[in-house]
Amino acid sequence: MNPFLVPLALTLLQTSGPGADAALSYRFDEVKRSVFLLPGGDKSKETRVAKGGAASSGDMVRTGWLGQTVIAAPARNSRFEIFANTQVKLAGGEPGVLLVLEKGRIKAFFQALIEGSHEERRVAVPGALLAVRGTRYGVEVDKDGKSILVVFEGVVEILPKAPHTEPVRVKAGEWSAFGPGRAPMVEPMRTRGFMERTWNQGMRPDGSMGTGAMSPGGSMPKGMPSGPGHKHM
Repeated sequence: MNPFLVPLALTLLQTSGPGADAALSYRFDEVKRSVFLLPGGDKSKETRVAKGGAASSGDMVRTGWLGQTVIAAPARNSRFEIFANTQVKLAGGEPGVLLVLEKGRIKAFFQALIEGSHEERRVAVPGALLAVRGTRYGVEVDKDGKSILVVFEGVVEILPKAPHTEPVRVKAGEWSAFGPGRAPMVEPMRTRGFMERTWNQGMRPDGSMGTGAMSPGGSMPKGMPSGPGHKHM
């Protein structure tokens, strides 16, 4: 099965404090099978999600073995495609962070910023932030906190949180593996025969199978957009 592809514009306003994104609202635009919402991250309040449902900053979302979802943050013109066996936090408590990927896999499409804009656009993963200004990429976090980033269009800047570690730029056609205590390395994707379609089918650039990218027996939700040209929020 090819996972559904949806534009994900992680557009973030640069703010002055960790509470600045607290009022953000999120919407579940597509839901496939087992998708769960944990209000405020509280496991005792976990509920199953339906298409059209709402969420807020600080909530957790997790998908089951066959679950997939697309989450929009309309106020930030943003969408997130969340694959199976993935857990994310909505807004990260840090300025500019709309999504924290704790484990699993997402794919993101970023529309180009308006000329002169000073917006920050970041996703948090263990030990680093990912910043962009018009990009399409995939990122996965494994059970040990190691991240794999694959860039299909534009440039992603990895901002490690470790002291005295320099930012690393990953360009289209390149991939990087990194994590807490591991500095980013950058390699060309095509030297291993890897491309965007291969990622969509659940593979990593090192040839291993990814986490949560495949849903055996599943299919793309009816009417789901299938490429980066989709811009509805």
